[in-house]
Amino acid sequence: MLKSFNLQAWRGAAIKDPRVGMRAIIGTLLAANLVAAVLAFKLFGGSADDLQRQQAALRAQLVQLQTRLAKSKALVEKVQYGRKEGDQFLSTYVMGSRSQSQLMLAELFDMAKAAGVKLGAQTFNPEPVEGSDTLEMLMTQVGCEGTYAQLTKFVNLIDRSPRFLIIDGMTANAPQQQGGNIINVTLRLDAFVKHEPGDPS
Repeated sequence: MLKSFNLQAWRGAAIKDPRVGMRAIIGTLLAANLVAAVLAFKLFGGSADDLQRQQAALRAQLVQLQTRLAKSKALVEKVQYGRKEGDQFLSTYVMGSRSQSQLMLAELFDMAKAAGVKLGAQTFNPEPVEGSDTLEMLMTQVGCEGTYAQLTKFVNLIDRSPRFLIIDGMTANAPQQQGGNIINVTLRLDAFVKHEPGDPS
């Protein structure tokens, strides 16, 4: 048979024995902590509205990640396309280092012959290209002699060369003879050279 709860007797016992009071306080704090933990960690799950909001947030996050992935793929494709175009440009317009001087001379002689220009002395000076381990610039200085029309044609042929030749400067001297029409010109040309595998460093 259950005994009836006597509050007065319990209070009297708590006053007489402080351990009973401390146990009551600790039990109250423990119960409060358990309630706070349930509320904080949502152990029993959120409401339907909470779950819908969470689902919407996850969907938005997924859309952002998919958009970022698509941008990254597009960037990779552009980089690969740029690398392919760069390699194609180098193979088409840049000379190999083993035959750089000979190839430049051969092209200049062919163009000079087609324009009727007489070539003089040539000098070649290779310079490294800043930021590249495989490219260098071949600076060429060449003297040529001919009429104004011949020299104009020669310059046009250089400009239309299948190689990437840059006319860096031109110095013209007055005709040597009174009333003569032969002009002496010194051209400064720049061309790019690519080191090939096996080239000496």
